[in-house]
Amino acid sequence: MNTDAPQMVFDAAVIGGSYAGLSAAMQLARARRRLLVIDAGQRRNRFASASHGFLGQDGRAPAEIVADGKAQLLAYPTVSWMDGSVVQAEMSGGEFALGTAQGQLVRARRLVLAPGVVDQLPAIEGLTPRWGRSVFHCPYCHGYELGQGRIGVLGVGELSLHQALMLPDWGQVTFFTNNGACVLDETQRIRLAARGVAIEPRPVARLVDHATVELADGTRVVMDGLFTASQTRVGSPIAEQLGCAFDVGPVGSYIRTDALKETTVPGVFACGDAARATGNVALAVGDGAQAGAATHQSLMFR
Repeated sequence: MNTDAPQMVFDAAVIGGSYAGLSAAMQLARARRRLLVIDAGQRRNRFASASHGFLGQDGRAPAEIVADGKAQLLAYPTVSWMDGSVVQAEMSGGEFALGTAQGQLVRARRLVLAPGVVDQLPAIEGLTPRWGRSVFHCPYCHGYELGQGRIGVLGVGELSLHQALMLPDWGQVTFFTNNGACVLDETQRIRLAARGVAIEPRPVARLVDHATVELADGTRVVMDGLFTASQTRVGSPIAEQLGCAFDVGPVGSYIRTDALKETTVPGVFACGDAARATGNVALAVGDGAQAGAATHQSLMFR
């Protein structure tokens, strides 16, 4: 990366302009710091029509929440915004140099990583177009709206058992173990039975209609909604490029941070789903607030 050209050095650059990134940026903006938010526009919940469980915003369209947050942030005069993807990062002379896919070069004294994660979905025909609409991963985000109806759990691994044991609080659950994708021992079967969960062992062929599971033998099991466990990956290569450590959670690797949301690389903070084992909108906003405040304090006290 050619970093010879002189340019403005921001106090902080925030990679990711969704819930966590906006929240982190707000703390820095209110501390009157010069900051830049660089956003690729790929919110994790962009497929869902409504966001739930976030105090004061329950039931609103995710795009509306983000648009309001962005407008409020950009009202602060020290904030700049850039649409784009950061693809390269280096640290030199106590500053971070960031290169975007669009050819821009940015310098900043601190870096906040809030790129979110990318869901890697089970390879079941018909699942991807229903993701966020009738197939979900979080019962706290989407379970209530199913009205205590018929809920399916599509088994893909160990986390599926946890989902199947949780979801009877939201409806009548059928656990599709999918011909051994989830192998249950007798103790697990007893626990599922105690929660009223029906077990369907036959292979799943595809999803059809709203949320109907078609089995390999042609049988169709009508559901009101389905849950499954996606695997995730961090939505940016920058943490890895800079040498940040990662931890492994139940659905994938995430950026390791301390209690103040600083990574193992000094001056680099991380927040949101990319820096948590699991997450949702409310947790991402809280994470971002902590990361933004800690980033500001690092600028004052180091």
